[in-house]
Amino acid sequence: MTTKIAILTGGGDCPGLNGAVKWVVKTALDPLLAEKRSVKFEVIGVREGWKGLVEVDPDDEKSRSLHLEPLDEEKVRAWDRYGGTNLGTSRTNPFNPKNDRSDKVIENIRKLGIDVVVAVGGEDTLGVAYKLYKRGIKTVGIPKTIDGDLVGTDYSLGFDSALNVIMEEIDRLRTTAGSHNRIFVVETMGRHAGWLALQGGECSGAYIILIPEQPFSMEKVCSLLMGRKGREIQYSIVVVSEGAIPIEGGEFYKDEKVDDFGHKSLGGIASYISDQIQKTTGFESRYVVLSHLQRGGVPSARDRLMARWFGIAAVDMILCEDFGRMVSYLHGEITSVPMKDIINKIRTVDIDKYYDPERYNGKRTIL
Repeated sequence: MTTKIAILTGGGDCPGLNGAVKWVVKTALDPLLAEKRSVKFEVIGVREGWKGLVEVDPDDEKSRSLHLEPLDEEKVRAWDRYGGTNLGTSRTNPFNPKNDRSDKVIENIRKLGIDVVVAVGGEDTLGVAYKLYKRGIKTVGIPKTIDGDLVGTDYSLGFDSALNVIMEEIDRLRTTAGSHNRIFVVETMGRHAGWLALQGGECSGAYIILIPEQPFSMEKVCSLLMGRKGREIQYSIVVVSEGAIPIEGGEFYKDEKVDDFGHKSLGGIASYISDQIQKTTGFESRYVVLSHLQRGGVPSARDRLMARWFGIAAVDMILCEDFGRMVSYLHGEITSVPMKDIINKIRTVDIDKYYDPERYNGKRTIL
């Protein structure tokens, strides 16, 4: 008996996606393991996430070759060394109430003879996987989000690589900030959760860190910076999550457009803070938006290792028929959790445990 696995990557790209795909393929097709199993596997990659399963025509060979890619061990051998996703991705939502194409996806999955769908993604992508599971499609999830805001797991693919980018870029900015005695405001990703800004700021020695979980006062930010005046260090680094909210106003958006999942594009908070600092304190201030730099580059050692573990675990779950669940890393161990427990929830920074609202920085007590 042969079980056909379809694997896709959805949402924003990040380092670690290719590694997860590689290790699903290698584990499923491993000849030594195959001898001990009662089932054989075939693996196909779906191009551009859920979009591929929406648009593919199972009866048309050209369409199948455009949207689907047969995968084997040799093809994916070196994939884990590279960032991004070789399968491509999209933010397509088959369950978009304005254009519901879920029936088409289910029909295509069945026509293509797909037995299991492995979805690598964040809350939106895995939300689709769970809805399909409730409709009778066997699904397994692998957590991915550089924001680190998925509940049910202590780690999601891409976070460590993005964290390293933030640290490295701030290290570079520090030299020019110090040379010109400037304030630099650095904007990171993080819509609802401040993990990237908090840990990135802590790693790089930022003086002020602003996160979505703690609304901030511009007056206080300026006061903290003014209080540093006259010390030996004449410059400061301020790190801010894109979703941080000033007490004086709401979130900052690039425009009013929304994606298939109803999200607007955040942007503009760093510019606002930089302008306010310069107007209020007189300190020369600049801002840098790290944006998609945080998604780029090769995977860190941790993301390569976690991708391996997550990919292997996904195949284990298929063999154990643990469907409708997401691979998880909890308390130092690989396990799995029901996808229904992670949908429409956000893993946010525990202010009492990790953040000091007086300093606008990481807490200096741990035990």
